[in-house]
Amino acid sequence: MKRLSRRTLLRGAFAGGTVALALPPLEAMFGGSSARADASDLGPIFGIFFWANGLPWHAGHGAEQAGPPDHWTPAQTGIGYAPTPLLAPLAAHQLTVVTGLEPQTDIPPDPPGQGDGHMRGFMVGLTSDRPRPEGFDHASHTLTALRPSLDQYVAKHDDFYGNYPPRFRSLVVGASSARFHEYGHWNGISYNGPDSQNLPIMDPGQFYDLLFAVPADAGSLGRRAALLDAVMEDAKSLSARLGTKDKQRVADHLDHLNEIQRRLELGTQICENSIPKPSDTADLLAKTGIMGDLLAVALGCGVTRVFSFMLTSPATTHIFNNIPAVADGMHKVCHDGMWDQVYGITGYQMQCFARFLDSLAAVTDPNGVTLLDRALIYATSEYGEGWKHGNKETPILFAGKSNDKFQHNAHVREPGGNIAKAHVTMLRALGIDTPSYGFNGAETSAAFDELLL
Repeated sequence: MKRLSRRTLLRGAFAGGTVALALPPLEAMFGGSSARADASDLGPIFGIFFWANGLPWHAGHGAEQAGPPDHWTPAQTGIGYAPTPLLAPLAAHQLTVVTGLEPQTDIPPDPPGQGDGHMRGFMVGLTSDRPRPEGFDHASHTLTALRPSLDQYVAKHDDFYGNYPPRFRSLVVGASSARFHEYGHWNGISYNGPDSQNLPIMDPGQFYDLLFAVPADAGSLGRRAALLDAVMEDAKSLSARLGTKDKQRVADHLDHLNEIQRRLELGTQICENSIPKPSDTADLLAKTGIMGDLLAVALGCGVTRVFSFMLTSPATTHIFNNIPAVADGMHKVCHDGMWDQVYGITGYQMQCFARFLDSLAAVTDPNGVTLLDRALIYATSEYGEGWKHGNKETPILFAGKSNDKFQHNAHVREPGGNIAKAHVTMLRALGIDTPSYGFNGAETSAAFDELLL
């Protein structure tokens, strides 16, 4: 049997244009049923999973937080650790746990408040840098990033997709709609750079339509792409008459237009799907499962290999009223010092993460490799604990094996260690050349080498 290209699409006419159906990986793409390709032929998957307000506090977070037990940190290091109560919901997926890490970026004195855990901790955890000092205002909780978040850094890196990015470089989705503020930073975890957020798709029906709905006028997408072609030619002509700084601004704009044009040209590529269009739900666990199942289809048919999933937004006010005695939003519960309630909420958020991983573990390619085994999913929160916004002991989990390039089911501990060291490790596991990473005091070339295979 002739080998089939992994980029093969099923094409057909629709509404005056052409619709392309993305295929899942097939045996024919690897030389037939008797041939087994290396899992890395399909490329690794990278994802971010974010939950809000850290962990229940304990002595590792500081003297003031001492007293309650640490139900997060495994007693043993190395491979095959015994899961703690808060990690028990995830035990079936054999996650790697990294404990002891904290932000090590500089904290400028002006404007004040840049050390706040909600802000500095989030930015270091998701961008490996501090918040941008310009425009920062602690009183109104106004802030932005200095650089792209890790999902966008990976999605746009030449070492990840090379010359053939899929229809979506990344997908940005979420579950809880509760917000600490209705503006800026508090609405999403994915950044293209300063003042440029990617807001998550929160509605399952909207996500379904993005992946599976046939465009009403497929032919118009090609016409819009051609129009952009003409606009870009004019912009290139203009650029030749501009000064150096303006040339760079135009070049940045052209990069943005190129990405839009590429998406338009691939805009009629949809996924094969047998899932019915879902309805929204206020049940966080159920919604996480729905969004996870849809995302698994998207990853399985190759329309993306990068995603971010925001379970709860930074400083979430989500009311976990499914847990007895929890009557207020989580942010208030933390600041009221309600340790038992925070413990219950954290455990429930880990159940949601486990349900999300179930979706990826249930989908396999022709080699019998699951999406989860191909993936490296970085899970974290905005700080160590929410009562005092403590940045010590920031929770970091890794799910998946990154095509057997990353050690799963391990516990690594480094008290006072640099969060950016975890970023260097995962970028190298994804095959991205990373001599160093981290910024403004967090730069490091070190990695957790015991996790790289």
